[in-house]
Amino acid sequence: MSTQRWGYRYVGPAELRSLVRPGGEGRSMRSPADFTEWAATRPVEEFAEPFTFVVDADGVLRLAPRRSEHVVCAAGEAVLGAGEIRFSEESGKWAVDEVSNQSTGYCPDVSSWPAVAEALDQAGLVRPSGFTHEVVFRRCPACQQLNIVHEGDFVCVFCDEALPPEWNVDRPGRADADTDTTRVRRPHGDS
Repeated sequence: MSTQRWGYRYVGPAELRSLVRPGGEGRSMRSPADFTEWAATRPVEEFAEPFTFVVDADGVLRLAPRRSEHVVCAAGEAVLGAGEIRFSEESGKWAVDEVSNQSTGYCPDVSSWPAVAEALDQAGLVRPSGFTHEVVFRRCPACQQLNIVHEGDFVCVFCDEALPPEWNVDRPGRADADTDTTRVRRPHGDS
């Protein structure tokens, strides 16, 4: 049974999109063997930090080092999910320790979890039942700035207008969707 999936276009800074190069996308994990082979080639130190991930339009997990841009990992294409992910290996079995939808380039909704879960299952990874850290993104209808909603406070940090309860970061038909220079402002002390 096929489920309808929501795709997310890149909404981040144009200068980061310009980093996309043929062959520079994240490594595709179509099977447990793909993940095992990839993990074996990674330096142990890399596993101390989360990796950048996207779920491409075909539902395949792609992985890149943490300091990679999501748009580069996705080869500039739309995604079904994106964020950061941390792995551990125990008794020869790989597991997802942490996974978030933290991507200010794609700003995926928390409802992207089913696509992420399917991609992790395809890669043969033991996973949690949902994002271990959920990020709620909203675009202010008044000033058009991108916001990260903290503690359920749906108020724009730029202009104090109310933010919508539904995801609205990339509205179809928005003239500047492909060239947006979106900023994300976080409360003091957040990184």
